[in-house]
Amino acid sequence: MQKRKGVVLAAPKSGSGKTLIACALIEAMKEAGVNVCTFKCGPDYIDPMFHRTILGVPGGNLDTYFTGEAKTKEIFMEETPEDAFAVVEGVMGLYDGLGGIFEEGSTYHLAKAISLPVILVIDAHGMGRTILPLIQGLLSYDKAGIIKGVILNRVSKMFYASLKELIETELSIEVLGCFTEQRGLHLESRHLGLKLPEEKRDLKEQVCRGADSLKETVSIERILAIGGAGEKDAASPKVDSHENKVTYQRADIYENDMVFQRADIKENDTHESKLRLAIARDEAFCFYYQENLKLLSKRGFELVPFSPLHDKKLPEHISGLLLGGGYPELFAKELSENDSMKTAIREAIRGGLPSLAECGGFLYLHKSLKDMEGRQYSMAGVIDADADYRGKLVRFGYVELTEKESCFLPEKEGIRGHEFHYFDSTENGTDCVAKKPTGSRRWECVWEGENHWWGFPHLYYPSNPSFAEHFYQQAGLYQQSKLKQKDK
Repeated sequence: MQKRKGVVLAAPKSGSGKTLIACALIEAMKEAGVNVCTFKCGPDYIDPMFHRTILGVPGGNLDTYFTGEAKTKEIFMEETPEDAFAVVEGVMGLYDGLGGIFEEGSTYHLAKAISLPVILVIDAHGMGRTILPLIQGLLSYDKAGIIKGVILNRVSKMFYASLKELIETELSIEVLGCFTEQRGLHLESRHLGLKLPEEKRDLKEQVCRGADSLKETVSIERILAIGGAGEKDAASPKVDSHENKVTYQRADIYENDMVFQRADIKENDTHESKLRLAIARDEAFCFYYQENLKLLSKRGFELVPFSPLHDKKLPEHISGLLLGGGYPELFAKELSENDSMKTAIREAIRGGLPSLAECGGFLYLHKSLKDMEGRQYSMAGVIDADADYRGKLVRFGYVELTEKESCFLPEKEGIRGHEFHYFDSTENGTDCVAKKPTGSRRWECVWEGENHWWGFPHLYYPSNPSFAEHFYQQAGLYQQSKLKQKDK
């Protein structure tokens, strides 16, 4: 199989400017006619959402903790066309893996696994010669020799010339350019990471401004060459006006999310050869791993999106329900007022419809949800428990889940996932045990039965495909039972 082209953008720490520079680079490459695809290292949903919905390029996750080196590379190869150039955005510091201590799960571990060179993004603001030992330290720890270039962030063009000469004279590393600090050009944060893309109306304009700036001061041609692209791939940038480039509309955010398009979702097809899986997809429920949906689609599900916020009933002829994560707490009032949808979901699940609910979807199944202001709203009422805001991170990080009694997974096998939530439940469930990958901490969680799995953890199905297989089998049994009832 042909080696893929691309680069990994990494940094010494979070907050160095990786995301903004990655978005600007992707946009600049698009304008240059490069076929770009993107990935985020680690479990974060929001960066790939930015890449898909704002930049209009394929975006997914790659995580060596979830799937190990071989499977992660397999996913990367499958999702990156031979004629594409991959831009992989790192997470935290370059060498920061599990628990911040181990290499596994780090950006460096991923770069080695998928055989891509690393380009360092260094925040040079307020720094001069001290930048040398910082870069030298990162280089000396690179036993695989994959760090191939540096981009300096937040440095003036005038001082950049001096820093570039200093670094290239004293260290064996190429400086590929700088990204100057600009007023109003930044990505704001929110409690789960970056802001959701629809909440930043001028985000596309910001990215275009960043791309224009980056084209002036960063050698895109050298980045393409380092990543293995030939001259044909590194075409000269085309000149487009912002009027043509800024096409993003808030209302299109979920309609245009490629995570659904690439999973072969069909909204009106009722072909009986596939089992129809209803997937919550709107402003409140939007966190889905592309790899999860692709696995469900490949297994035989037809993925049918619906909105718990705006629709009054579930899609017809469905054999399963998936309620993903998101921000139901920000739309608690609207969700609470949509009584017909709450009733439809409650009655469908009580009637035996197989269902999966993660984090935000899990909150929605509760009897009530108390938001950040202390206002309590009724939810679907499937779970006889209440959820509320705790004012701090309740649980955060990677987990591996095992069942007390085998249902979705083969006996003694686990599935890996991630938690990140400020809300908690009066009844988190006791059917599974979650264990941190480092240390000895473990706890009970998840409501599980033969045909349902509800809990806070965001699961990554490719870490144990048996999970999706069991859910599909349950959906098939449900469909058969419905057909038998219909024949009576």
